[in-house]
Amino acid sequence: MNIFESIKSSLQMISRNKMRSFLTMLGIIIGITSVMIVLSVGESVQELILDEIKAVGPDLVAILPGTPNDDGPPSSVFGIVNTSLKYKDGEAIINGNSPYILSLAMYLSGSDMISIDGTFKSITFYGTTASYTDVQRAVVEKGRFFTKEEEISNARVVVLGNKIAKDIFGDNNPIGEKIKIKKVNFTVIGILEEKGASLAQSQDEDLLIPISTAQNIILGVNHINFMRMKISDVNDIDKAILYVEDTMRDQHNIEDITEDDFMISSTVQALESVSLITDALKFFLAAVAAISLIVGGFGIMNIMLATVQERINEIGLRKAIGAKKSDIVWQFLVEATTITFVSGIIGIIVGVLILALMASIIKSLGYNWTLIISPLSVFLGCTVSIGIGLIFGINPAKKAAELDPIDALRYE
Repeated sequence: MNIFESIKSSLQMISRNKMRSFLTMLGIIIGITSVMIVLSVGESVQELILDEIKAVGPDLVAILPGTPNDDGPPSSVFGIVNTSLKYKDGEAIINGNSPYILSLAMYLSGSDMISIDGTFKSITFYGTTASYTDVQRAVVEKGRFFTKEEEISNARVVVLGNKIAKDIFGDNNPIGEKIKIKKVNFTVIGILEEKGASLAQSQDEDLLIPISTAQNIILGVNHINFMRMKISDVNDIDKAILYVEDTMRDQHNIEDITEDDFMISSTVQALESVSLITDALKFFLAAVAAISLIVGGFGIMNIMLATVQERINEIGLRKAIGAKKSDIVWQFLVEATTITFVSGIIGIIVGVLILALMASIIKSLGYNWTLIISPLSVFLGCTVSIGIGLIFGINPAKKAAELDPIDALRYE
């Protein structure tokens, strides 16, 4: 029997026992679909995160408070308050006139509840500097941003993100209107251009006030949360970091670098870290999803063993007219492989349909989602399904080949 006859025979077997064949194939279908979705979604999520980091700018460097260590980022990243960064630190960096640094913005965040149409909404406000628009690539759509003089003079002015402005004032022009933060009245002087949905805190919902106002009037602190610098050239990031490290150590009277109370990280470093983490997570989840393939493999073995039992007379007849053991083994291996290969193709098709549906839903939420059909997942879907057929089909095939032709012909 040639390979085409074996494939035809296996397809006939599938059609004769539709429900049993479907239930047997289901494990492989689910397994292939799961692996494909995990790998493809993993690549799409990785692309989305990396795009958002790139959108922030490859030329940005952040300065965080706290002691860096080999086990991870400083405690400030996890919301633990650290007061080692001061406004004067940022001023010292800028006043040093480094050729590697174009601008620097400082940030101090807080939260409050405000009433919108009778409903209270939690908002995040940021005390920041006049250089915010340059560093964050923010565009003022209406009005203006606050000035350096307002930055240092406790001015009670606020610039609103696009969405929060619409939530509070609707279609009315908010410029010159009052808004209350922590029971303090602020005058709206500007509205930022819409940025769109983001995985992180959306700039469209931020309220920006002068950093001196946030420190002295609203929060009553003398520290800042972090700083961001815009570098003149991405190739000069390492030089800029060295300059900042020297300046910060002078500011904080640090002689031993192991006693640093700050941490510096760049967007380039963040991209590398995120890529490593998402790659590891993606393949770990794929390995978990692949467990269902093993379960499906045992289902294939069971149906093939049952098929051997049902076709003992046919096997005996074939052996009686001269079929070799290798012919019998080949026939049953091809049948098992055909079943798993068909299951793999169905799993790939189902996976593509699910991924397309997911992409349309996520895009409707405003995210820049890229539908990525991972070539690796398609390759694995085809090769792994064939491999499962060979591995789990070999035992039933050998059992069929070892049947005695006389006993097989007598079997009822």
